[in-house]
Amino acid sequence: MNSKVGMSRTRCCPGSLWAAALFLFFMGAPLAAEELWTPKHLAKLRSIVSAKVSPDGKSLAYLLAIPRKLMAEDSGGSWTELHLLKDGQHTSFITGKVNIGTIRWPPDGKSISFLNKKDGDKTRALYLIPVNGGESRKACDTKLSVSSYAWSPDGKRVAFLSSSELEEDKKKKKFKDKGFIPLVYEEEWKPSRVWIVDVNVDGSGEPEALDLPGSASSLSWSPDGSRLLLALAPTSLVDDFYMNRRLRVISVEGGKVETELANPCKLGDTAWSPDGKHIAFITAEDPNDPSAGRIWVVPATGGKPVDVLPEYLGEVSAIGWLDNSRIIYVGDVGTVTEIAEVGLDGKNRKTLLEPGPEIWKGLSIASVGDSHSIATLGNSATHPGEAFHWTVGKGGPERKTDSNSWLEEMRFAKQEIVRHKARDGLELEGILIRPLDEKKGQRYPLILTVHGGPEAHMQNGWLSRYSYAGQVGAARGFAVFYPNYRGSTGRGVKFSKLSQADAAGKEFDDYVDAVDHLIEIGLVDKAKVGITGGSYGGYASAWGATYYSHRFAASVMFVGISDNISKVGTTDIPYEMYMVHHRKWLWDDWKYFLERSPIYHIKKGRTPTLILHGKDDPRVHPGQSMELFRHLKTLGKVPVRLVFYPGEGHGNRKSAARYDYNLRLLRWMEHYLKGPGGKAPDKDLDYDIEEPKPKERVASNP
Repeated sequence: MNSKVGMSRTRCCPGSLWAAALFLFFMGAPLAAEELWTPKHLAKLRSIVSAKVSPDGKSLAYLLAIPRKLMAEDSGGSWTELHLLKDGQHTSFITGKVNIGTIRWPPDGKSISFLNKKDGDKTRALYLIPVNGGESRKACDTKLSVSSYAWSPDGKRVAFLSSSELEEDKKKKKFKDKGFIPLVYEEEWKPSRVWIVDVNVDGSGEPEALDLPGSASSLSWSPDGSRLLLALAPTSLVDDFYMNRRLRVISVEGGKVETELANPCKLGDTAWSPDGKHIAFITAEDPNDPSAGRIWVVPATGGKPVDVLPEYLGEVSAIGWLDNSRIIYVGDVGTVTEIAEVGLDGKNRKTLLEPGPEIWKGLSIASVGDSHSIATLGNSATHPGEAFHWTVGKGGPERKTDSNSWLEEMRFAKQEIVRHKARDGLELEGILIRPLDEKKGQRYPLILTVHGGPEAHMQNGWLSRYSYAGQVGAARGFAVFYPNYRGSTGRGVKFSKLSQADAAGKEFDDYVDAVDHLIEIGLVDKAKVGITGGSYGGYASAWGATYYSHRFAASVMFVGISDNISKVGTTDIPYEMYMVHHRKWLWDDWKYFLERSPIYHIKKGRTPTLILHGKDDPRVHPGQSMELFRHLKTLGKVPVRLVFYPGEGHGNRKSAARYDYNLRLLRWMEHYLKGPGGKAPDKDLDYDIEEPKPKERVASNP
């Protein structure tokens, strides 16, 4: 199953195109027809999920995510293929039913490394494949499952992370085989340990573990190969990963902590300066900052960190070094992104790429002399993630992949940024997808799509997904709006803290104010407004179905919160909930947690509500959906349905579950915002998996 990703289109002069068009018109030949978006189109969307530039800056290795074909393949997550762009040519390296992960370039640039679990492998292993052709081979046969890794600067060693052991405890295995398999909750965690192994041609290196406290993540070598930078948390539990990871510089030879770096709480990207004297990292501003979005720089030997972008009214999502004094970064600014540089002392900030139609994600940098070659991912209103390549100072990023050439045949509704004021005067913004073929003066039903977090934000990029109506909703005559309510990121730390200790307060008033704005400008029919979202957006949807039920004619809640009292007692992130959400414990204010729960307002509920949840969700327990369902059903005043997805967690991963979700979301909204309403639509779906035949239109003779 080797197939190259099409990258370029035949280009003709304008005269040639005009002549060809006239020929087809007069001959009555079939022309490509523009298609309307459907769930089937979303189900087959491909995207580039990782792109790495080679050490010489000339080649790109990238991963292409391909959804599994409905009915034709077992349901599961997308396949990920490895491809290479070299000398202007795209080569499909490892394709088909594969799950390639974590691609890197070894320092010599002669091969590409990646993680994979081949047939016959018991664990996920590190592989190498030559760029000039040949079979892949294991870089080291560690017998440990590798979760992450980094190459030493000389390419002779690899440091990697693994939570598995070289040998399973034989006594435990004996009892396990006999059915003794109790799970001691939150005490069965295994640390992610740091291992170092020599990379020999025959893969015979023996890994050695560093004796470090806690669980490790975020691994990188110093430029001279003598030290490792990593983050250590007390445990591998997700709450510790979010809130308690702290950066440490480790001696490779002695395996001891040399320097403790003072990141205050949440942590993002880290990067050594080329000379190894400084470390830049993305961090939260303080323990109550809900998101890592600031750049701090600190000497590698320790000292006071410098915030190089104080009061930045955005959020930094990726960083790297251009040289020993300049840092390049991707900044999320409201609904758009920029790429800029700043000095390690916080001076000489310079915008390299102004905000535009692309939303940038990630940086892979290769510096050769004074030339800096960069790979990044970009998405826009008309395409999901693609690979871009750029040499700093020489124009802008050039798109190098076209993973869905069929998008040229699709009709896109207009997408735009909308700004409005909240009832208290706060400036807000969001993204609007207008109904396709909108008619002036006509009002339309609205699907309000509320993001989760709330430490997240919607960007003016690709917004059509299995859990978002997006272009599919617009093609069916809906307006679709994505609000960035207070508490969202992308507008500075102060804005992201505005919702703390006020769950479902002004933050959720904001989305109602957004609806009122869309009604005021004449776009939306007040009586035909639906609300949906996942996680915290699911909480918003439950709030819309109860407290704000008089404003919403339909609600679709996904992995959402209905009872804050039981939520804080069943989630796997209790400390994060305390530090950056409620800022109080349950026993400090029972009334607050009760009154900010949708079920407290259950008797107000008059909104038909569809509830969907992954049955194995560790973040928001499925009981949250069961509570809302049971109370609404017991009252019996409103249609309500609960759908569980077996094997899914906090969001759907498998292709069939995603497709099912998208169909149910759209049908519920159509039934109650455009259709007859009343009794809930049938519980069973007609999946209609068959791929539609390409449409043709025939130009008539004049």
